[in-house]
Amino acid sequence: MTTVTIPELCLVALVGISGSGKSTFARRQFAPTQVLSSDAFRALVADDENDQSASAEAFDALHYIAGKRLRAGRLTVVDATNVQAHARKALVDLARAHDVLPVAIVLDVPESECWARTELRPDRDFGRPVLSRQHRDLRRSLKHLGREGFRQVHVLRDVAEVESAVVAYEKLFNDKKELTGPFDIIGDVHGCREELELLLDRLGYVLARDAAGRPADARHPDGRTAVFVGDLVDRGPDSPGVLRLVMGMVAAGHALCVSGNHEAKLLRALRGVNVKRTHGLQETLDQLETDAELGAVLPAFLDGLISHYVLDGGRLVVAHAGLKEAYHGRASGRVRAFALYGDTTGETDEYGLPVRYPWAQEYQGAATVVYGHTPVPAAEWVNNTICVDTGCVFGGALTALRYPSRELVSVPAVRAHYEPVRPLVVPVPEERGLDIADVTGRRTLETPAGRVTVAAENAAAALEVMSRFAVDPRWLVWLPPTMAPASTSAVEGYLEHPVEALTDYAKAGVPRVVCEEKHMGSRAVLVVCRSAAAGERRFGGSGGGAIYTRTGRPFFPPPIETALLDRVRAAAGGLFDELGTDWLLLDAEVLPWSAKAEPLIREQYASVAAAAGAALPAAVAALTAAAGRGIDVASLRARFTGRVTSMAAFTDVYRQYCWPTDGLDGLRLAPFHVLAGEGASYLRQDHEWHLAMVDRLVAADDLFAPTRRLVVDPASPADVAAATDWWLELTAAGGEGMVLKPAVDAGPRVQPALKCRGREYLRIIYGPDYLTRLDQLRARGLQRKRNLALREQGLGLAALDLLAAGGSTRAVHQLVFALLACESEPVDPRL
Repeated sequence: MTTVTIPELCLVALVGISGSGKSTFARRQFAPTQVLSSDAFRALVADDENDQSASAEAFDALHYIAGKRLRAGRLTVVDATNVQAHARKALVDLARAHDVLPVAIVLDVPESECWARTELRPDRDFGRPVLSRQHRDLRRSLKHLGREGFRQVHVLRDVAEVESAVVAYEKLFNDKKELTGPFDIIGDVHGCREELELLLDRLGYVLARDAAGRPADARHPDGRTAVFVGDLVDRGPDSPGVLRLVMGMVAAGHALCVSGNHEAKLLRALRGVNVKRTHGLQETLDQLETDAELGAVLPAFLDGLISHYVLDGGRLVVAHAGLKEAYHGRASGRVRAFALYGDTTGETDEYGLPVRYPWAQEYQGAATVVYGHTPVPAAEWVNNTICVDTGCVFGGALTALRYPSRELVSVPAVRAHYEPVRPLVVPVPEERGLDIADVTGRRTLETPAGRVTVAAENAAAALEVMSRFAVDPRWLVWLPPTMAPASTSAVEGYLEHPVEALTDYAKAGVPRVVCEEKHMGSRAVLVVCRSAAAGERRFGGSGGGAIYTRTGRPFFPPPIETALLDRVRAAAGGLFDELGTDWLLLDAEVLPWSAKAEPLIREQYASVAAAAGAALPAAVAALTAAAGRGIDVASLRARFTGRVTSMAAFTDVYRQYCWPTDGLDGLRLAPFHVLAGEGASYLRQDHEWHLAMVDRLVAADDLFAPTRRLVVDPASPADVAAATDWWLELTAAGGEGMVLKPAVDAGPRVQPALKCRGREYLRIIYGPDYLTRLDQLRARGLQRKRNLALREQGLGLAALDLLAAGGSTRAVHQLVFALLACESEPVDPRL
């Protein structure tokens, strides 16, 4: 058996003359979706796989589909003869364009065997000379495949070897997704061995020394792994000492290291390449001359350093100069150059150094990218990327990022070992603004709840709302998802009831449910910063925060908003300290309902009540007079009398949620989620934690309204009965009803909340006399609303996760826009 080992991600070119068995080999070794056959594409464009006149169009389509697969990171196999150099060049160019390795698998089957097979196929009508020409082309090609750019060439030299061959896969060297950490990612050391020892000690590593007392390894008692971002050498006082320590850690499995541009240049110098011995290289070579033992093994170590690592299931990427998302996990000279040197504009600055393109300002990837290369005064997050080169060799500090906790640990430089060409304090370019292309057209986004597709027409509706009415987009970092109702109740006289709501969660396996009173107000999202400076620093907006509606519109005019945020800021002082953040994102309800919905109440509810109040009593009086004259109108009179009663109840319901306000006087704020803070998304926390946090706000200021609740086991009959009694008590006192939420994180596939509204309240939803139509209303369909709630919850979770990770405003807004776009789905708004 012959094993053909290829990379998991590559472009495979099958090479062989007609009849060599390429298609049979492909069917046996690869999935049908991985194989692109030239015959199949000729059939697609010309309805005849043997129509050679269609070859140009067929290969054009084949290359297009191959490019789409490679861009998505999928193994692609091209089944064609590929015996001519120009055909192979197109495939090598395609692989390079997508930064994957081109691989050739040659089926070198004797021409006589191929001709015998061809004669047995009625769909092959070409003569033996065609096959002979292909065979000559193949013989000429074999010795050139490596020079043509194929990174691997596997030749199967006869029928038996082809039939016994088995394709196996190997991961790329940069693929370390199985390593999940925790990691300590250390910035550019540049020969500063003393500072490296201090940093490792502060991180908790235990140094091991060789017989000469030199540090030769370091391990962490908790199994943490150090990851070095490169540039271990040059400029500093002890590059050999740094190399010895890092090489020992890597050899022992205690560390990983990627190549920096200084390691690449040192390797070239050690191999005798004529390079400029500047930027500390000569000092490193001089230091290495006194350590022959290290010098003997150093070239092999440097040669083994790769461009970048993809770690923790693809959630972490480490590269010396950073790496844009399209290059993650790819292998090419272009990827290596970007990882070593960054993306330069081709220009030089006033110090003679390359001007680097600010790739991090446009980064929107899900993976955290940690890098060094260009020293900065302090490590700061930019769009889920962070540079940890804080210029130790120039007198700054040596910095490590603890992953996944995102804690930064630094030690100051013992002294400045080298004078920088360019000062460390450099202006940080502003983040690129929003781009309309990010939020228009049909889009598919990944969320914790799965993929969410946004229709183009829904995106257009969201853009209309956002562009005309939304708050400053720098504050618009999250919108609340819609809430689904519980299953329709079968209890006599009720459309919604706690029994069905709790049964829904019991069936989903939720062990504890929080039943909390539903405040009848208007949903509001608050971004509250500890100070205006903190808001400017984190969001780029002025004023220290914002409060907006569930569709992103300003909730209050500026004077009221400012006064409200000041009260919230003062009450949240303890939370800022406890959660270690300068800003908080809160989900709340603003009371009364009339504070925001007064025009709606006046035009839709009060006008109906006024009309009914004028018309219905007159109708009842007329019917009463008719009955007095002996006309049989008893049933009609009873119906209108019932409507009078229903309208009175309808009027009583909405009036309970209206009262006068003047500025902050009369306003109440009922928060129920602390959604996020600096570096943290809290929505997955147990819901009791959220309520405990907001209880602190209630205790601090009477502006905040408390949220009464009851925690129950949805599978316990006694708990269900207690929750039902509590709900009946709430609604009898005029309450809207209650919201049920899993007390623990139940995952993105379980409804995050179910509303169970009171019987009287539903009059303002389904009409004053809806109770006479219960049988009809029980047939209402809930599934579309429930699916919508889960999709919006997934988008909201993704937005919060990205916000906590320091994601770009553009990337966060794609999710926020998508959430608002989902609200344009044709779903019954009464549900």
